[in-house]
Amino acid sequence: MSGHSKWSTIKRKKGELDAARGKVFQKLAKEIFVAASKGDPNPDNNSALRMVIEKARAQNMPKDNIQKAIDKASGAGNSDNYEAIRYEGYGSNGVAFMVDCLTDNKNRTASMVRAAFTKHGGNLGTSGSVSYMFKRRGIIVIPFTYNEDDIMMLALDNGALDFEVDTDSYTITTEPDDFIRIKDALTENGVTEFLVSEVTYVADNLIELDEDKCAKVEKLINALEMIDDVQDIYHNMA
Repeated sequence: MSGHSKWSTIKRKKGELDAARGKVFQKLAKEIFVAASKGDPNPDNNSALRMVIEKARAQNMPKDNIQKAIDKASGAGNSDNYEAIRYEGYGSNGVAFMVDCLTDNKNRTASMVRAAFTKHGGNLGTSGSVSYMFKRRGIIVIPFTYNEDDIMMLALDNGALDFEVDTDSYTITTEPDDFIRIKDALTENGVTEFLVSEVTYVADNLIELDEDKCAKVEKLINALEMIDDVQDIYHNMA
């Protein structure tokens, strides 16, 4: 168990920003489409699809939007062909970045991502240059309205890796393979509100920067978020 967690604040701010720009549902729909295209369109038989749906629900994506993306993937004659690509590199002040994209034009995406890094004082690296600094983890953030002892015991008894208490939320960290099971256990025991619910990448060590340096890195993050092909951005800035 550990103390302060920034997941709730960081993810809420990111979600609010994306929603304001009208992009978050478009990106989630693309991710759902790809997961459904590569496997069974029934999430009960496709763990990758179910994880994306959980992520979409945590962002309050309407059920109709989720179903439309699944239906599109299973529709006859569908011509969309997205490829998953990861870019790795460094922003200013040595902040490590992984940028996951879904694209139907690799040259376009590479050009736009590279331009964002260059404009904001960063540079792209080779595959594997920073990914070793991150681990894939399930992250579940629950508001503070639930009893701490009950949630902690429920999470740890079901194999959670960590349970953190913040000022207004609890953060549960899981192995990716345990994420769905622990999420289901919480739901079955009365938890109905999730601030964050996804399998993502977490940095092993975070870099602390002052306000001015953080602002410079955030400009790169904002530029990357504006690229339609960019799905997820991971970094090790605290």
